[in-house]
Amino acid sequence: MIPYRWLLAGLATLVAALFLASLLVGPAGISPGQGFRALVLGDGGPMTLVMREIRLPRALLGILVGASLGLSGAAMQGYLRNPLAEPGLLGVSGSAALGAVLAIQTGLAAAFALAVPLAALAGGGVAVALLLLLAGPRGGSLTLILAGIAVSALAGALISLVLNLSPDPFAASEIVFWMLGSLADRSFLHVALATPFVALGAALLLPLGRRLDTLTLGEDAAEALGTRLGRLRLMLVAGVAAMVGAATAVAGAVGFVGLVVPHLLRGAVGARPGRLLAASALGGAAMVLAADIAVRLILPGSDLKLGVLTAIVGAPLFLHLVYRTRRDLA
Repeated sequence: MIPYRWLLAGLATLVAALFLASLLVGPAGISPGQGFRALVLGDGGPMTLVMREIRLPRALLGILVGASLGLSGAAMQGYLRNPLAEPGLLGVSGSAALGAVLAIQTGLAAAFALAVPLAALAGGGVAVALLLLLAGPRGGSLTLILAGIAVSALAGALISLVLNLSPDPFAASEIVFWMLGSLADRSFLHVALATPFVALGAALLLPLGRRLDTLTLGEDAAEALGTRLGRLRLMLVAGVAAMVGAATAVAGAVGFVGLVVPHLLRGAVGARPGRLLAASALGGAAMVLAADIAVRLILPGSDLKLGVLTAIVGAPLFLHLVYRTRRDLA
């Protein structure tokens, strides 16, 4: 097992390297030297505009979105004690997507630049309220899962209804493309919108490490060791909702990151849920940055979506995880 500090240092170095690579990759054909001069010094010319207003916010959002999904996935898996759990299980991402879909369909997106992400955040907030209402103040992890499935199913059904009844084919096409997930054409407005929610979610989830470790002994043992399960669940739901809602609001639906990254790093932290939190945040940032670089390199002339690539990579890993889980239980 890799020493924990070395693991975090290695992941942080990887994120920094991918962040720099993200700044240098794009159709503009700017050399590394020109790009760094335009970014740091800036002369107000086209290169400065490309580096500061297009590539920099895109790279920053890659870190924010990836860290949100990775950390949320690790927290969900630690709380539910199930490696198959993922952030979308609570229904927040589906409800956030529903809010964005309604903003696009009603024309708010055309009238107001931040209408889509704000509507997505509002949808995520509604999901949290429904989740806590359905789960009740004393509901356990099973109740939380069932409530999340119900909220997610309702959001998915309403999205399908909007697409089915949409009289505007252009709006329907825009909805479909938005739901595929992307970091393209984002600005510092999106960074400023997502950052407070990501910071709030991290502040709620990262301190839960010791309590998640006690849960590995069972809920009764965790309570005997001083873990207040009701408070833990409330902090978990609020933290995951803030981070996943923000990620979905600015990037659309980017799947499999919160499922795959904790699974890949679990062995490196000795299967300790508390240590997996920070590692998964860095790992998620690295995965999204790498995927966003890949979509610009694989088909530079086509608008390959980030969510499509993460699904193509994540689905086989998910199937492998299911197979290993079945084999271990056999």
